Amino acid sequence: MVKIRLLRMGKKHFPFYRIVVADSHSKRDGKYIEEIGIYNPLRKEETRLSLERASYWIERGAKPTETVARLMKSWERRTYESKGPDRDDGKGAG
Repeated sequence: MVKIRLLRMGKKHFPFYRIVVADSHSKRDGKYIEEIGIYNPLRKEETRLSLERASYWIERGAKPTETVARLMKSWERRTYESKGPDRDDGKGAG
């Protein structure tokens, strides 16, 4: 089974994570298939995630862990709020 999960990097007390697609039998910090983002819990603004690649892997049966699912949900919300559903630039139609 393929999972989307966090791979820990950084030093003691200063963690950051790569969001990776990996086989569920590989170690937490072991071999992975693809890196699709990064998550820095100390600096939230440095978090980035390729929702396109995440949805690609989910369509092919990958299961995100609870933490990654929560991050994906907040990232979707953040990008939706910044772009808006039908954001008007204020110039009008004509």
